[in-house]
Amino acid sequence: MKRMDDLSCRSGSMNRRSFLKLSGLLGLGVSTAGIMPATATAVKFNRKMVKVSESRLAMGTFVSMTLIHSSRDEAENAMGLAFEEIDRLTGLLSRFDQTAAVAQLNKEGYLKDIPPEMIRVVARALQHHKLSHGAFDITVKPVVDLFVEKLGGEKKIDLTEKEIARVLDLVDAGKVHIEGRSIRFLKPGMGMTLDGIAKGYVVDSVSQLLSQHNIGNHLINAGGDIRTRGTKADERPWRIAIEDPAKKKNYPDIIEMRDGAVATSGNYEIYFDREKMFHHIVDPRSGLSPELNAGVSVIADNTMDADALSTSVFVMTPTDGVSFINALPNSECLVITKEGTLLKSTGWKTAAI
Repeated sequence: MKRMDDLSCRSGSMNRRSFLKLSGLLGLGVSTAGIMPATATAVKFNRKMVKVSESRLAMGTFVSMTLIHSSRDEAENAMGLAFEEIDRLTGLLSRFDQTAAVAQLNKEGYLKDIPPEMIRVVARALQHHKLSHGAFDITVKPVVDLFVEKLGGEKKIDLTEKEIARVLDLVDAGKVHIEGRSIRFLKPGMGMTLDGIAKGYVVDSVSQLLSQHNIGNHLINAGGDIRTRGTKADERPWRIAIEDPAKKKNYPDIIEMRDGAVATSGNYEIYFDREKMFHHIVDPRSGLSPELNAGVSVIADNTMDADALSTSVFVMTPTDGVSFINALPNSECLVITKEGTLLKSTGWKTAAI
């Protein structure tokens, strides 16, 4: 159940060809679930409104923000504070920063006086674990560590069923116990990764910060976790292009949102092996990477839930995933199967380009 576009800057460098390809997306007038290049612009639409946009590398991906406001100075100041908040929360939630609470918990198996932000994320993750009947599980770290150990080098090493079964015995979010501001693993050797939910939480927190600074019209895109509020400068809804798993710009859909969130999970970001059998999303029930889906996008009231739900649906069969979302309030999904078939929940709406 996990996406490795995590809270540390571990992604590879972007070459010139990739940069130019991504830059072309700016001309579409839409945001996309793909990674955007680092840019900073300010455009005055009329005497009243200014659009301020910037992209930076954060949380292991490119984070892009577009703010619409009457004052360029106020918008740029709020954007600076927003990126500072991203850095602060990343420092709290990253499992790769050995000073962070998550890393300390993984090392010791018990931690007290945990930051309240982490408590909120873990508590919500445990709710999604129950909601998805185990499809979403933040304790898959032992499985991911096994992938890195066995498949991360240049030499091919086959994983055995025995090895996978050994680490799967340590995967069970039901054995994560929260009491006040303390968290304990109930089985020695367990480990936690918040990669499938923390980025959504950070995006929501930044959106709230911008709203508190009177930036009521904004869009935040953190590598496919997108939060919108208000409208664009023309007072029309924000337009979001759903990522093409084949990376050929054949966007499966374009949606419009005012106040909402959408998150996308895909099998096209990171692979651990040359055969592309083991990618960055792991089914916590089998210890393997799901093979039936290529991409899943979920619309929800907030980005944290959309983040967790898109990962949950990805490890389900396409039909089970759509049925799961259909049974939830205020949630919709678009599932792209391995063969390229599109399945939509009953309330998924589209907008023509």
